[in-house]
Amino acid sequence: MSDARGTGGADGHGWGFTDDLGTALTAARRPERVVAYVRAGAALLDLGVRPVAVYGSGHDGDLLDPVKAGGLAAAGVPYLGPGKALDEARVRRLGEVDLIVDVTYDGKSPYAVDGALAERLGVPLAALSVGGELTLAAIVDRFGALAGALGAQAAPGGRSTGRLGDAEAAVRAAAERTGVRVLALSGAGPEQVHLARPHAWPELARLAELGVRFVDPGPGPGASWLTTDWEHAVGLGPDLVLFDSRVNAVPPHAVPPGARPAPWNPETPPSPAACARFFQDLAAALEDEGGEA
Repeated sequence: MSDARGTGGADGHGWGFTDDLGTALTAARRPERVVAYVRAGAALLDLGVRPVAVYGSGHDGDLLDPVKAGGLAAAGVPYLGPGKALDEARVRRLGEVDLIVDVTYDGKSPYAVDGALAERLGVPLAALSVGGELTLAAIVDRFGALAGALGAQAAPGGRSTGRLGDAEAAVRAAAERTGVRVLALSGAGPEQVHLARPHAWPELARLAELGVRFVDPGPGPGASWLTTDWEHAVGLGPDLVLFDSRVNAVPPHAVPPGARPAPWNPETPPSPAACARFFQDLAAALEDEGGEA
């Protein structure tokens, strides 16, 4: 991944922003009509930039996943379907589009949309990294920088940053009091389950820094997930199971005896407000489970 820390602004010399693919984006004026991947669009909305539409990933269907949507549905932001299936005509029907915003996991290419589509439309495409090589704070800061470059005011993000600090303090306190053992996973049916490697997920890595005791899924292939069977997951004996609650994931087939399940969105929007909500919910789950131990 490029380590370019993009900057952006609007003045008499036009607009510019360098994304996490190292691409220097320029425009004659600040973009106002943004189309974004759902996760990016939900984060931008939290930060004060309302997309004109959002699209999904290859895991998504024709309907907006409510788990991934954040405040997009309530704000009336249209959903265009999976990004790889987008065609020029559907995007052009939105009217003028100034910018496409995606995410990248590998620092080499956008995740959910074909970069060639942006080229055909003649629209700049910004991809911001959400991969495990960055800290959660760095990812959130980059989305804040893009929102600022798109004209968002600093106040909403500032208030949310304070809420995130409070949520982190709540997690730290709950983790210290309870010592609850946590396993994060994504169901794949009755025969398989994907167990998250906490260091590979920025929000989980941050929670570990705050004292949350994550269960190590064990050795095996896979940088982000260990794919195994439910017997192995049950045998790890966690107290709290964070299960992937996205529509494309399968609900937990088995939960270890005595363990409490709690929802987890592996694509939590990288905004202070969304992270604060997740951390507050986790702090409550830790307290509930710890109180029953």
